[in-house]
Amino acid sequence: MLALIIQLASGALGGNLAGSLLKNLSMGPVINSLLGIAGGGLGGWLLSLFGLDLGSAAGGLDLGSILGSVAGGGVGGGALMGIVGAIRSTMGGASN
Repeated sequence: MLALIIQLASGALGGNLAGSLLKNLSMGPVINSLLGIAGGGLGGWLLSLFGLDLGSAAGGLDLGSILGSVAGGGVGGGALMGIVGAIRSTMGGASN
């Protein structure tokens, strides 16, 4: 459960980091955070789907599982924010 919370929080950070780096795809801090949280959850789910769920494989939380949760959540959050931002931009919805 703690690994999921870490993934969701790092997903929010990843979504906002991606939004600050890709200003033309950013949708504001609230939407970036929400997309990041969703992407963080998806990133963690994909890690576990491929057997890379470090949080449960280690039998607890150690440095490796925490870093794995942060990486999966952050990358998933940033990726989902970028994907949705690119789709929105392509459809003409972004006016930044």
